[in-house]
Amino acid sequence: MIKIIIINRDFGVRLDKYLKSKFTALTQSFIEKNIRKKNIIINNLKTSAKYIVEKNDELKILNFHKEKYKNKIIFKKKIVVPNQLFKLFNKSIIYENKNFLILDKWPSISTQGGSKINISIDDIIKKISNQYRLVHRLDMETSGLLIISKNLETAKKFGKLFQLKNIEKTYLAICEGKPKITESIVELDMKNKFEKIDKTETYYKVLYFNGGVSFILFKPKTGKIHQIRKVSKNLGSPIIGDNKYNSHSIFKKENLMLNAYELKFIIDNKDFKFCTEIPEHFNLFIKKNKLKSIKKFL
Repeated sequence: MIKIIIINRDFGVRLDKYLKSKFTALTQSFIEKNIRKKNIIINNLKTSAKYIVEKNDELKILNFHKEKYKNKIIFKKKIVVPNQLFKLFNKSIIYENKNFLILDKWPSISTQGGSKINISIDDIIKKISNQYRLVHRLDMETSGLLIISKNLETAKKFGKLFQLKNIEKTYLAICEGKPKITESIVELDMKNKFEKIDKTETYYKVLYFNGGVSFILFKPKTGKIHQIRKVSKNLGSPIIGDNKYNSHSIFKKENLMLNAYELKFIIDNKDFKFCTEIPEHFNLFIKKNKLKSIKKFL
């Protein structure tokens, strides 16, 4: 059975989110598998889970079955955001206009919610306005710059920019050891959760080496899960505080030393560039280990 949906409302979001809102029993793996197999297409063309659905798009489901594409009753827990988190959120905004804001995300808070997540950035912004939307994500342990749109139109614009790789992201990391080559581009094949190979590309440069650790800038050309963390491990210089890819670290009980340091993009014919301050946990680590200040190398 074929089901055709002409999208005339709730557009401006990723296709996977749109499908989950319409058919609540669907899992992420089911959606991605059927998109990959071309059972779910947009405007008669192959698409992706990250595609931002637009008004009047034709969504076609070629293997539609009511039992699979059903809705289930979801009992959502009530999210209560403490006032101190609202205050921290507002304090962490480094730029804001009528269409978007830039947040300097602190470590230890998830970007999006989940079964094991108490409160996320997404929960906070939904309490502020139901028009606010995340346009990308950072790992829970990663600190730094996060873009939040204030309306659907801007969310769509940022979605296009990310699809076209027109947003330049720079990360700063403190890593153990020193790569053999201090500046290069790493092309790394990474397995995704479907055991398929994703091609990734990451530029890196060692800013300086001191006390057994390297301060490294990373500029990912692609955007895959844990890309920088895997690349740093591949270089033989895993990120300090990374319990997943650096479990045998000599530096114990440290926060993840990875920061989304800089963003560059053009939107609405305006150039934007944002940089964070060196995060507090970086400065504490530098002071505790008597390392050189990183500021003069940036």
